Amino acid sequence: MVTQVVICYHCDSENVVKNGKAPNGKQKYLCHDCLRQSREDPGSNAYPPDRRQEILHAYQERSSLRGLARTFGVSRNTVTRWLKKSR
Repeated sequence: MVTQVVICYHCDSENVVKNGKAPNGKQKYLCHDCLRQSREDPGSNAYPPDRRQEILHAYQERSSLRGLARTFGVSRNTVTRWLKKSR
């Protein structure tokens, strides 16, 4: 039998127990030392750089912020923040 040791991503403790499943099916864990939850193999929530450039290019083509929100499914506030960073 193979035992897998799970380590807390926040405090590097091995005092971790299973704590249910996330909506995407990944296992959730609870650290008894720092009392924080984490998931196995966490991923990034950021938009990929090529998708971000595609949306900014559409804005430069005179698309409205509301139109971009409907077309690409991204928040107007997110596009506005990207525009401020790119200046």
